[in-house]
This record gives sequence, C-alpha cells and structure tokens, in this order.
Amino acid sequence: MAEFESRFAELIGAEHAVAVNNGTTALVAAIQALDLQPGDEVITSPFTFIATLNAILQAGATARFADITTDDFCLDAASVQAQVTERTKVLMPVHLYGQAADMTALMPIAAEHGLAVVEDAAQAHGATIEGRGAGTFGTGCFSFYATKNLTTGEGGMITTNDAVMADKLRVLRNQGMRARYEYVMAGHNYRLTDLQAAVVLPQLDTYADQVAARRANAAGLSERLADIEGLVLPTERAGRGHVWHQYTVLLPEGVDRGGFVDALAAAGVGAGIYYPKPVYDYDTYRGRSDVIVTETPVADAVAARCVSLPVHQHLQPGDVDTIAAAVRSVLGQS
Repeated sequence: MAEFESRFAELIGAEHAVAVNNGTTALVAAIQALDLQPGDEVITSPFTFIATLNAILQAGATARFADITTDDFCLDAASVQAQVTERTKVLMPVHLYGQAADMTALMPIAAEHGLAVVEDAAQAHGATIEGRGAGTFGTGCFSFYATKNLTTGEGGMITTNDAVMADKLRVLRNQGMRARYEYVMAGHNYRLTDLQAAVVLPQLDTYADQVAARRANAAGLSERLADIEGLVLPTERAGRGHVWHQYTVLLPEGVDRGGFVDALAAAGVGAGIYYPKPVYDYDTYRGRSDVIVTETPVADAVAARCVSLPVHQHLQPGDVDTIAAAVRSVLGQS
C-alpha cells in the first residue's frame, strides 16, 4: 500500500497520499478531518454521482448546491459565489468525466470566504489545470472502483499537501490509532488492503499510454460527430488536461434519450446515462434540513440530455467508426 500511495502522489503532484477502502470513504474522511459543526454547509455540484451527497451527509454536514456550466459540466464560479452563506465552511468541486473543474476561478472564492476545499476527483486521475494536478488544490478524493481509469477493484485515495492533515487522515483510517492500542481520536476502519493496492501497480506503469488512447478515441469521435446539428460534444477546456473517463454528449433537444440508448444497444453499442437527475431530485432527500435545494437550471437541462459513449482504451480498430456510425444512424444523420 505504501508503494501505491507514493506512486499516486507522484502521478498527480501531491506531497501526501492516504489510501482508503473506497472513494466515498475518501470524501467522508476528508470532511470528518475538518471537524465541522452541525449545520455547517458544504457547497457542491448537483450533477454528480450520489456518493458526493451521501458523503456530506454521512460526515454530518449540510449540502448546498451551486449550478454548473455546459462547458465542462462542473461548478460555475458565479453560482458558487452566490450560494456562500455564513454557515458555508467547505467548497467541494466535482471534477467530472475526467476533466477538472475551473479551479483558477473557484480557489479565489474559497480564499475570500475562508473555505476549506475538498475536491471530488473520483473520475480525474491525472487530470490537470494549468499543469497542476486535480487533487492538489485542496484535499483530493479519488476512487479506484472497477469502472475508473485506474482500479483496485474497490478503493480510494486522499491527497493533500498538508502534512498535519495527512497525519490526521492516517490515524482516522486506522481506528484512531497512532500506534497499536494508542487511541488518539475516535476513528474508523477505512483501510485499503495490500492485495487491493497490488492490483493497480502495473496499471500505473502504462497509465500514460491508456490516457493517450482515450484522448485519441475522444478526438476520433468528435471528428466523426461534429456536423450533427444540435448534438453538443464534450471539449477539453483551455489550460486543462482531460483524461476522458467518459465521453459525454448532450442530445439534440427533443430526442427521446431512452429510445436513443436502446437503439444504440440494438446496434451493439453500449451507452450510459451519467447522471439522469440532479442528486437532490430523489424522494429520499426531499424535505431534509441538511439538503438545501436551490435553482440549478443548467444542471437540470444537462441531466435531461446527457449520454456517455464508449471512449475507453480497449476499443479495437474500427470501433470508433462503428460507434459514430450508430449514433449518426439513430439520429438520422447517416
């Protein structure tokens, strides 16, 4: 595990990396280490996997949502600024689909209001902003679930440049023990096993090649789909290094998304919907005092139209042509 931590810290440019048993745990532990009080708020994105919201609630904090942009599907800085209250203590940007949020715009807001920054980087292994790694601006939280670019089967990592925070996280993940039977805090069993860590080490050796293949596949899809009217294609924003965990398009207005996905499946092309609704838009979260819902019209619109196409490094020669041809056929653009 120590080798995994060291090599991952080197990959993203962080001083410390603390391995844990999954990505959700990484988020929970990062928030717990901040010692928030009941009612303290975390501003985050509504357009994300539910683990983002669940982690905030599990850590005992209150979730508040800012809107996103269609440029990168990540937090909109102006919306974040508008959501800051006297109870806001944490800003949690979500680096989505392999592209980092606009940290150059978000970090000054955090500094202005004295907010801790916890980065949900579950999908952004090696993504960069102006050459700086996602997960190095605040406390970074990564997932190594089986679907991620790098995987331990199930696992997570917390990254930080703060030695005190790293030490606290290492104690927290180990039942609060600094040494055997030396309990210095109420901790948890958040440990990753050496067996899980061993799974990912060979992947680190070839990760640059994997990302290069994903980038080539993304470029190939964009080249073949660029002329379809109303289809919004993903882009790599200026100054950011995209690692293409997903290739997510927005369907033309009025297209039946369910029918589109079914038609692709019939043509032998798998597609996913990540994510069908904002995270707060489920019955189990309605009416909770610790889930503060605000208007997020961009997130609402994006969630209604998004579809992710295959972009992974295992695509065979000709697969990009097959995927693009199927999309064009279903949309009547053959």
